Amino acid sequence: MPVIIVIFSNTLYHICSKSTPRDANMFMSLVVTYLVATASSIAFYLFSAQNNGILSDVKSLNWTSILLGVGIFGIELGFIKMYRAGWNISAASLLTNAAISILLIFIGLIFYREHLSTNQMIGIVLCLAGLFFFNR
Repeated sequence: MPVIIVIFSNTLYHICSKSTPRDANMFMSLVVTYLVATASSIAFYLFSAQNNGILSDVKSLNWTSILLGVGIFGIELGFIKMYRAGWNISAASLLTNAAISILLIFIGLIFYREHLSTNQMIGIVLCLAGLFFFNR
């Protein structure tokens, strides 16, 4: 189920980012986006069985929530700017996700002690070859 949520939401995200009107202020677009995300998050929080009370739940947070917000803002601003610059929806998503995947492989190996199998390494090479041919 979480994978379906991510795939559906990411698809919706790219369609909406690409379809944001050119004459719309991109920062106001992001403000409205975050207001909807905030309202949705509050609603889900209030009706969550995992709700331990606002003060207790806020105290359990750390720096990651702040940096996640910065990261989300950068992703959204970057994609809106890419699409306004004329990037195709398929190429922008594929290129950025491939680059992110490569970075996360190294981060996983270095910081989280993850391991790569031979099959995974072959898969990475095949994906990079596919990316090369996709962008030709």
